[in-house]
Amino acid sequence: MVQKLITSKDNYKQLDEWISVNSVNKLFLVCGGSIRYIKEFNDKLKTLADNGIKIVSFRDFQPNPLYESVANGVKKFRNERCDAIIAVGGGSAIDVAKCIKAYINMEGDGSDGSYLNQIIIPNSVPFLVIPTTAGTGSEATRFAVIYFNDVKQSITSDYILPDTVLMEPSVLKTLPLYHKKATMMDALCHAVESFWSVNSTEESRGYSKSAIIKVMESMEGYLKNTEDDNTGMLSAAYIAGKAINITQTTAGHAMSYKLTSLYKIAHGHAVALCDRILFRWMINNIDKCVDSRGENYLKNIFQEIAGAMGCDNCEKAVQKLQDVFDGLELMIPKASPEDYAILNNSVNSVRLKNHPIEITSETIDRLYHQILR
Repeated sequence: MVQKLITSKDNYKQLDEWISVNSVNKLFLVCGGSIRYIKEFNDKLKTLADNGIKIVSFRDFQPNPLYESVANGVKKFRNERCDAIIAVGGGSAIDVAKCIKAYINMEGDGSDGSYLNQIIIPNSVPFLVIPTTAGTGSEATRFAVIYFNDVKQSITSDYILPDTVLMEPSVLKTLPLYHKKATMMDALCHAVESFWSVNSTEESRGYSKSAIIKVMESMEGYLKNTEDDNTGMLSAAYIAGKAINITQTTAGHAMSYKLTSLYKIAHGHAVALCDRILFRWMINNIDKCVDSRGENYLKNIFQEIAGAMGCDNCEKAVQKLQDVFDGLELMIPKASPEDYAILNNSVNSVRLKNHPIEITSETIDRLYHQILR
């Protein structure tokens, strides 16, 4: 499916067209707390309601959303007989909406995790998303993550990819600075990891290169909240999402997940902690390449990454990634011996299979000792 990108220009004219084309009468709105900062969109919702479109809101979810919340959303969607979905928020809101769409046609009420054991049945419910952060890329992927009994559930299906994405840069103006920094680094790391992934293609590498260039060009103005660079960073995050939609992520993400829960830091912060160290280790251990395209191919990929970052060699690119991290003043957690044991056991081996250089459990332990204090 080819996604359509629209904007809020002319008082959300293109949103009106989406509603008209899809004959929407009752809209299921999955939204996080960030929706309250989009005054113009809230005004638009009121206008839609005044014109006969019923808005059914669903907000019963949290960051790292639970399966039970999704099941409740499916129940509400069915009971209200909604005919379209709009998700407004970051990765959690979009992932919840994706899973609601996935489970609409499944049997039963979803109790005891039953939706997780059924095959996703396609449906034609129109699905539009408005990302309120520039980082997760969830608006561009066929992946979603929810939790059931404290265990991460990765949902993958082409049927959950949103058909339309509305880019609204004004939403980034009120995003707290820490979250702006973290989500930006998530977008950059998506692009970098996708670039070197063993699953990369000519198409995905094109997305990765474009996303890295856009992040580097937009970074300064984005952190200062200029409209043009907020727009640029939204675009960069979306393009990086298109890259990982093809390749998935690699070791940096696999090693980051436990850092977020152990040290209560944002996901993008955790990934940046990992990739700034991992990149240096990779160029120094290229002889352990496991990508079937070979060592010379991987050397060229590292050089292309460097070029996209505005550097003429890999060593300078590694240092630039470190300098970007340092400039953001993101803290480096201090680890205990017990922490290292927990972290070493947390790494998802499936994600490591996407990585182009062999990583052993001993290497993971050494890397964590460099990543943390």
